[in-house]
Amino acid sequence: MPDDLIAPASDIFDLPSLRERLFAALPSDADEPAVRKIVVQTLSEAQKAGRAVIAAAFEAEPFGARRTTRAYTWLTDGMVKLTFEVATQILHRLPNPTEGERLSVMAVGGYGRGEMAPFSDVDLLFLTPYKITPWAESVIESMLYILWDLRLKVGHSSRTVKDCLRLGAEDYTIRTAMLEHRYLTGHAPLAQELDRRLWSDLFEGSERDFVEAKLEERDARHLKQGQRYMVEPNVKEGKGGLRDLQSLYWIIKYVHHTDDLSELVQKGVFLPDEYESFCKAERFLWAVRCHLHLAAGRANELLTFDMQVDVAARMGYNDRGGRRAVEWFMQDFFRQATEVGDLTRILLTSLEATHTKGAPLFQRIFKRAPKVKDGYTVVNNRLAITNDTAFLENKLNILRVFEEALRTGLLIHPDAMRLIKDNLDLIDNEMQESREAQKLFLGLLLKHGNPERALRRMNELGVLAAFIPEFAPIVAMMQFNMYHHYTVDEHTIQCIWHLSEIEHRHLDEELPVASKILEAGVNRRVLYVALLLHDIGKGRDEDHSILGAQIARKVAPRLGLSKKEAETVEWLVRHHLLMSDMAQKRDIADPRTVRDFAKAVKTKERLDLLCVLTVCDIRGVGPTTWNNWKAALLRALYRQTRRALEGGMEDLNREMRGTEAKKLLREKLPDWSGADLRSETSRHYPPYWQGLHFTAHVVFANLLRGIDEDDIRIDIHPDTDRDATRACFALQDHPGIFSRLAGALALVGANVVDARTFTTKDGYATAAFWIQDADGHPYEDNRIPRLRDMIRKTLLGEVVATEAMKPKDKLKKREKAFRVPTHITFDNEGSEIFTIIEVDTRDRPGLLYDLTRTLAYQNIYIASAVIATYGEQVVDTFYVKDMFGLKLHSKVKRDQIEKKLREAIDQGSERARG
Repeated sequence: MPDDLIAPASDIFDLPSLRERLFAALPSDADEPAVRKIVVQTLSEAQKAGRAVIAAAFEAEPFGARRTTRAYTWLTDGMVKLTFEVATQILHRLPNPTEGERLSVMAVGGYGRGEMAPFSDVDLLFLTPYKITPWAESVIESMLYILWDLRLKVGHSSRTVKDCLRLGAEDYTIRTAMLEHRYLTGHAPLAQELDRRLWSDLFEGSERDFVEAKLEERDARHLKQGQRYMVEPNVKEGKGGLRDLQSLYWIIKYVHHTDDLSELVQKGVFLPDEYESFCKAERFLWAVRCHLHLAAGRANELLTFDMQVDVAARMGYNDRGGRRAVEWFMQDFFRQATEVGDLTRILLTSLEATHTKGAPLFQRIFKRAPKVKDGYTVVNNRLAITNDTAFLENKLNILRVFEEALRTGLLIHPDAMRLIKDNLDLIDNEMQESREAQKLFLGLLLKHGNPERALRRMNELGVLAAFIPEFAPIVAMMQFNMYHHYTVDEHTIQCIWHLSEIEHRHLDEELPVASKILEAGVNRRVLYVALLLHDIGKGRDEDHSILGAQIARKVAPRLGLSKKEAETVEWLVRHHLLMSDMAQKRDIADPRTVRDFAKAVKTKERLDLLCVLTVCDIRGVGPTTWNNWKAALLRALYRQTRRALEGGMEDLNREMRGTEAKKLLREKLPDWSGADLRSETSRHYPPYWQGLHFTAHVVFANLLRGIDEDDIRIDIHPDTDRDATRACFALQDHPGIFSRLAGALALVGANVVDARTFTTKDGYATAAFWIQDADGHPYEDNRIPRLRDMIRKTLLGEVVATEAMKPKDKLKKREKAFRVPTHITFDNEGSEIFTIIEVDTRDRPGLLYDLTRTLAYQNIYIASAVIATYGEQVVDTFYVKDMFGLKLHSKVKRDQIEKKLREAIDQGSERARG
């Protein structure tokens, strides 16, 4: 019995005892269905008991992954062996088998390697000497029926030795599965013959082809799964996951003919500490996979948000230091994934040195290597160090090697990476304070045009955290929300990459404002350092902007910035969310919004720097975060603020802009009579002219023309400039009109991203909503008629929104893992004529309707709503007045409104959670 199981082997599956009990229970005259029933019942009970033993032992030892995978293998082996014995000795007994009636059962793939997660596939190879006989076919069929009845997911093939050699030569997936073959039961000499023939006739001499095939397969898998730092990784197939570790095993076994990785230490491929890192990464990732299977109750490889919380708890992580247990767990996960990448590079370098792996594609295309400086050489088209001792004599060389890599365009040789990683202690206070080191580091950011490449490699090797110790806490730090797609360090590097792309003029059309700002010239040192440090305060109890500014005050001078530059960096880090918040959470059509923002920014220099930083910050969140809606808001805020800073605050005067809007409307309606135009321009209050674009003024003019009190007029058209669909409504005004419109839109599944509502002097409501579908896109033209029809039915009372929405407002399972506290604030200073109510809470279907309905019940008039969504979190901002047209000055009234809003949020959350 094996001794490397997480629980005693006999407790998991006692094969001799079960065999005796099973065969005693089988009547000699029973037919096959009766035998199968008894076998399945017996093995099912044993399987259930064995799995419970393993799970309990694993719970007590949550990182005991290797012994757990061996235990599941032992349990599966026992069931397969007993099933074979029943099939050959009871169901299809053959006293005198011929030479052709031999059958060997072998485990292949992961099962063959002896590594099984709780719900792994059971991959079997049924091996026969020649063409399969009727007897062997019957045995295999009976075995499969029993195993399927045990609810095992069996992958199987029936082949001869010749078949295996032929198919393995044609298909590398089959060849890889057979590389991991393991004899289970049946005719042992046949299994031994396969093993011998595979190595002599198939594997030997094809090492290079196999390695290339595995690396191509890996690259394709990474392309499909996404980057290593995606926040919902695939534990098995993702970059830095188990499949990458398994690929190393396959290559090592194929090339070095060993399953024992410790032999690679003796051969000099791995250093002892690298071997230990390999084992640690393997244990950790297998533990995660096993816990993930057990938490899901099925085979599941995707570490989704809800599963992350469960797995973190199973592995013993706790909340501490202002961060959730799940965030600590995922930080460890990403660190192990990075370690796997480092180990892969080391092994591939070893293979290149022995010509087992081909040179990189770059080298095959460009035969001549670039010329390198003294102290460096080019090995397999990678930048290598000629003399380790000489290199380490000057600690600044640790930074210079990255500079040389950027200058030449070469990748750094893994042996050089090893040397750097093993000598990070050289990066001490003296080096951090060195003017030369500061100059080198800033040069990596500013001189060579691809700073993200140097930063990413420096980060993976630990150089970045050693040179800027304050950066260490955010390395591999996950932000547990649906908004951020990357870890904090990767987000930072992505932001710097986006800045570099703008500087290279690759985004002139997409980002005209940011591109022109950089073209006109800004302090690049300030901008790059501010982006590098903007999130450095994350992961603590304090506001990360405030803490980050305090850190920036110390770090910026240490990176060689002047006192004035350091002050600007500190300001940018402290206020790096200001422009985004103003654009997305406030009504930028309100002059006070722009005036307050201009007062905060003070100078055009800071406005320019903050605008570019904000664009890069939003784009660095994830590949789909930036859109035309955010772009339009930021451009509008930037241009209005720049005008105010350059021309004075009087440029924001509401009355003057209203006059311009009316003049523009007259120009756009040349066929209207003078009387009709006067009627239209005089029926609206001043905020209407300030709050909408002239295109909406034209739409509303046509909707209101000839309207009577029973009309409900609707205009729905795509607003391509904003990545949204604009829905305009004109109808008789009455209390709660905003809520009714929000309910109608919620019922059709529309997400409201912005809204304005105004009342005319003759008693009509004009409301404009910008909406997107469930995927965050404008509605396609062919969907608009149905959208319009459903909205009209709701407004006419044919559909009651409150009842109709109940089945629709459920949260998805993966979204239930998030904690989003509710914050409600009242601001009487941010607008001249409105109180601003900001509700920061968890997003869910129907939330806007619940909030606006609650405000309507409190006799609150909503003039506009601005909706900003950040994954599972939403900030709904309402510009409101009371029933007398006044701000909410009474604290008692504000407290009452807050209480009712919280009740509506809580009740809706209960519905959403089921």
